Amino acid sequence: MPHHFNDAPAVEPQTPTRPSAPTGWLAICGLLVLSALPIIGGALSLRDVASGSGSPLTWVATAAIVAHIVSMSVFCLVGAFQFSPALRSRRAWHRRAGRMLIPIGFLAALSGAWLAIFFRGPDDEYPLAVVRLVFSAAMAAFLALSVRAIAQRDFRAHAAWSIRAFAIAVSGGTQALVAILWAIPFGEADAAGETWVVAAGFLINLGVAELIIRRRRADASRQRAGRGALVS
Repeated sequence: MPHHFNDAPAVEPQTPTRPSAPTGWLAICGLLVLSALPIIGGALSLRDVASGSGSPLTWVATAAIVAHIVSMSVFCLVGAFQFSPALRSRRAWHRRAGRMLIPIGFLAALSGAWLAIFFRGPDDEYPLAVVRLVFSAAMAAFLALSVRAIAQRDFRAHAAWSIRAFAIAVSGGTQALVAILWAIPFGEADAAGETWVVAAGFLINLGVAELIIRRRRADASRQRAGRGALVS
């Protein structure tokens, strides 16, 4: 064998590189914009609480308001990045963010329920308080089901329940948009109109969440079918 063949470097087999996951930046930007409206409103409310303007509040009510606004803002901002396939593929980041978001989400939901029960305002706002209580309880239940699913390593159910809980959390932005649409034909909403606006925001977001969940399940089914066809 010629000498130059012996000196030639061995050619190592090329390992196929996995395609990088999409960043999902468009969805993240949309969720951040949707979250911005209630966050700005919450910041203004925090300013009012800090300055002592408005009706005097007990320290318990003040703590509940601050806890709800801060926890809901963090839950919405950080939770938006959980919709990035690229970040979800980095399991360490996804787990750390999830472990932080779960207790923060519970705090946001339970403080919202407390405010709905004990801080509902005038009697004509009672239906609005009931709506807020129902969906705060639903958010807490969805988070609990999400935790149970991940404990059972049912990742598909975990993602679905987490999406539903997040949909309720960011409903404040949808409610602001619905309020604008309501004001065009009807003017500024009174207590009864605000109840319908808030309920519509919650239901719209949950409807969108179900569409996202079904699309993900359909995509996963097509991928499994494609892998099965290749194997057979």
